[in-house]
Amino acid sequence: MDEAKDKGPGGAEEPLHERDLFLGLIQSFQAAAMQQMGKVMNPFTEKIERDMAHAKMSIEMLEMLRARTQGNLTGQEARFLNHVLTELRLNYVAETEKDKAPPKPAETGEAPA
Repeated sequence: MDEAKDKGPGGAEEPLHERDLFLGLIQSFQAAAMQQMGKVMNPFTEKIERDMAHAKMSIEMLEMLRARTQGNLTGQEARFLNHVLTELRLNYVAETEKDKAPPKPAETGEAPA
């Protein structure tokens, strides 16, 4: 049985299962960061929870992974990792900006003036 392969750096063939495992690892950090930013529900508590410090750490782990694997990823892997990092950074900035914004009248319980 011939296993499907993907061309890695330098034209070396890489078994698909290794690529799938790497992409799955990236997706695990992505899901964790989105959950930590309060974008998705925590499946264990069934609540939306925010922990921006842990979200930042998840993003930084992916940045470290990109730096440590630079030059060793296939084009697809590098594009996927860059896309995920861009998406997470944009969401992180949006969430931290929410914390800086003054509360809306409905959030404070005050009637609009």
